[in-house]
Amino acid sequence: MDVGQVNVQRQNGVALWRQIADRIRASIANGEYDASGKVPPEMVLAAQFGVNRHTVRSALAALAQEGIVRAVQGLGTLIERKERLNFPITRRTRFNEGIGDQAREKEGLLLHSGEEPASASVAIPLGLEEGAPVIRLETLRKADSRPVSRSTAWFPAARFAGIAEAYRDSGSITAAFKALGLPDYLRTWTEITASHADEQDRVDLRLSPGAIILIARALNTDPDGAPIQYAVSRFPADSVQFTIEN
Repeated sequence: MDVGQVNVQRQNGVALWRQIADRIRASIANGEYDASGKVPPEMVLAAQFGVNRHTVRSALAALAQEGIVRAVQGLGTLIERKERLNFPITRRTRFNEGIGDQAREKEGLLLHSGEEPASASVAIPLGLEEGAPVIRLETLRKADSRPVSRSTAWFPAARFAGIAEAYRDSGSITAAFKALGLPDYLRTWTEITASHADEQDRVDLRLSPGAIILIARALNTDPDGAPIQYAVSRFPADSVQFTIEN
């Protein structure tokens, strides 16, 4: 593969090694190294990005921490082949059903819960007055012991006073809703963006600095159209992909 000079920005506030890690991660995702199954040697990458080998080594170390590459003596830096989990976004989006048989074990953990006044960004999608009481759940979803989703969700407190306890017992939003008398609910809209993981997401999702996450903001309603849940969920971009289904 021809690796021509690639410019990195030295005065944009983002460390050079992090920029390089992002570029290598994108190249791996795009299949640019598939023929060899390896990342180019440090010397080649240093020349490609116009940096020293120590900077390249720091970028590769970050990718190794994420589980994207693995250095093997005598072979170089191998690309770790991990199939992305496919998560469908449908009219009835459910985590456990969406992951299905892609994982043997699925787990939902309640990290934190509490009642708080709704901010404008939460009140608007939930159809509430700003300051109305909502219950916030911080949750972590795992598939085969690997963190795949870190979510913050808000629910109208007047209707779902026991949602935290119900989720703690079941590890499932769907099961928690059923326990509170709501047997079905619908996905009204989903907005997906991408960003660098912040410090808390890096800890919870076991990511290295510079890792990219997919952010899904979503609204669920009951069958009559009343908003019941507004959620912001973060997924590691290298291990989860979305399929939008009608």
